[in-house]
Amino acid sequence: MDQQIEPSGPNRTSTIWRPLHAYLMAAICLAIGFAIGYFLRGSTPPKTTAAVVAPETSPSAANHEATEPNTPTPDDMKRMADKQAQPLLTELQEKPRDAALLNKTALTYKAAHQFDKAAEYFKKSLDSDPKNVAVRDDYASCLFYLGDVDGALAQLQKSLTLDQKHPGTLYNIGMIEWKGKGDVDAAVAAWEKLLELNPTMPQKNQIQHLIETVKQSKTAVAAKQ
Repeated sequence: MDQQIEPSGPNRTSTIWRPLHAYLMAAICLAIGFAIGYFLRGSTPPKTTAAVVAPETSPSAANHEATEPNTPTPDDMKRMADKQAQPLLTELQEKPRDAALLNKTALTYKAAHQFDKAAEYFKKSLDSDPKNVAVRDDYASCLFYLGDVDGALAQLQKSLTLDQKHPGTLYNIGMIEWKGKGDVDAAVAAWEKLLELNPTMPQKNQIQHLIETVKQSKTAVAAKQ
């Protein structure tokens, strides 16, 4: 699904970045935040200079990655984000409540996996434009990566009050319920509602497959107990 995970865009270089701790929770939920981009990208994410992939899960692999040339450290990622955001931050000094500008700044930090800074600017953007569902769902994804599962769900539920059919919101509620809360039934309910309210969506088959896979997973776990 999200399976279109943060496309790198036309400016992708041959260097693949493998930050050692880009995601605190990526091992259990690669799809979550980036499904938002797949379904509801209300604003275009900034172009990055390289694709970002999930870190290796084994300690030996992680140690190997640390020795590879051109592998950025977390500090490198932060410096990159600060450099790319600087023109936006300068512009914000004159237009501190510009929702679109705040969102661009947030997306710049999110692209570099600086989720704390991204969340800060997404929130400011929402203060100026509270009905922007795409921004709110991006904010939710950052909260999730920062470990605030309940806060992420609360933001997504608020998005539903603005657009009850929104595919990205419903999909990500399901992903967080499944991966963040371990609640398969709640996840399936969200995805079934997604299909009910969006019966002609292009990703219908993938969602149905996801539902069946998760159900089978739950059954397999129950059979072992």
